[in-house]
Amino acid sequence: MSRRNGNPKQRLFFALWPDDAVRSELARLASGGPRGAGRLVPAENLHLTLAFLGHLDAGTRACVEAAADGISAGPFELVFTRLGCWPRPRVLWAGTEDTPAALVELVYALRRGMTGCGLRAETRPYRAHVTLARKTRVPADFHAACEPVRWRADAFDLVESKTLSAGARYRSLQSWPLGGGNARRIT
Repeated sequence: MSRRNGNPKQRLFFALWPDDAVRSELARLASGGPRGAGRLVPAENLHLTLAFLGHLDAGTRACVEAAADGISAGPFELVFTRLGCWPRPRVLWAGTEDTPAALVELVYALRRGMTGCGLRAETRPYRAHVTLARKTRVPADFHAACEPVRWRADAFDLVESKTLSAGARYRSLQSWPLGGGNARRIT
């Protein structure tokens, strides 16, 4: 938690948070990736970002949580079938051939909720991916098929990001079921 102007702030984002089986499969993809893959993302940090919120104070956090409470979206399945590299920010990622419409609707509902709370939402089209490694030396034009990893998304989470000397640590704070039900506070 950081302090700006004396008010504690948390660095937060909304994400799909995989179960242990999916997390293991994604970690296997990362460890079996191309030479020069870079610094692997620790398995416990693997996730799919839906919307980055930034450093929020308690009031803004409450606003985005209330916005998330109002989102009605159904569960969906993601199938990761390809690996790729982005030269900036030098990441190796796993991606899908097709982004489910329900995922796109969820992302845009979160973006609308963010703007309703006074936050600036991403304006670029959404690209579903999981970052597998950072500081990669893989060629920028690298793309390859991979063994499919299936992920049934049935909830989305509010996640806190803390930067530590050993690297980033992510912690899920709250989860909202897709398909109805009440949010579950994790912390």
